[in-house]
Amino acid sequence: MAVYITSLNSGSNGNCYYIGNGKEAVLIDAGISCRETEKRMRRLGLEMSVVKAIFVSHEHSDHITGISVLSKKYSLPVYITPSTMRSSRISVAPGLVLPFYAGSTISIGSLQVTGFKKFHDASDPHSFMVSDGGVNIGIITDIGHACKEVVNCFSQCHAVFLESNYCDTMLANSDYPFHLKRRISSDHGHLSNAAALELFLKYRGQHLSHLILSHLSKNNNKPELVNEMFSAHAGSTKIIVASRYEETQVFCIEGMPVEKQTAFMRIIPKPEQLSLF
Repeated sequence: MAVYITSLNSGSNGNCYYIGNGKEAVLIDAGISCRETEKRMRRLGLEMSVVKAIFVSHEHSDHITGISVLSKKYSLPVYITPSTMRSSRISVAPGLVLPFYAGSTISIGSLQVTGFKKFHDASDPHSFMVSDGGVNIGIITDIGHACKEVVNCFSQCHAVFLESNYCDTMLANSDYPFHLKRRISSDHGHLSNAAALELFLKYRGQHLSHLILSHLSKNNNKPELVNEMFSAHAGSTKIIVASRYEETQVFCIEGMPVEKQTAFMRIIPKPEQLSLF
């Protein structure tokens, strides 16, 4: 079955990614306002009625700004780790706050959402794989480096939202203070263009049809630079650079099942409706 994906916004000003199959969909993060989320989905011909849940990667404001209003308006459950919930201080009705844990797979209709830990300067940050039948979609942003969990996910995916945050040279020559440069480039910061390209070259599978380069820095990167770097090695993979100002088009992802390389997924068909507190 086909999976439809789009970046509604990607960058330090807000992040929100849509993954759905026509019957149900999930949002990974909701870092733009409810109104802007609705407007962008409407322009793409996507209906909020098919969105069944929001999954939260971590508590930074560019990933959670729209959650409270979206959840309240549409009665959307918010899947979030207990530590991230405590750190985020977002307002969500207790019955709509649901925990998830690394390595467990949550069923949202026929979508399977698996969170796995990542390295970032947040309380309990996670990346995600969303699957529907034979199609796997990775959402891998805000990572300091490509750990084994990232490599495992990336190698299994038919499409990936992959961080390509900064150009090493631009960051080094920027007027950012030293402590901020060190934070961004650390193993708990963000992924550089060079590191993202290395991951792509070493671990992409033949089934990787779409690569959406995401979370580009406004000051230390350029979309045209990222597009040029990756397009030179794209092969059969379509390269898209997500915008920090507007939504991408909707991409239809189709593919055959990919054999899992590790058993890090534990399926929970019907998660209990529990408050985190």
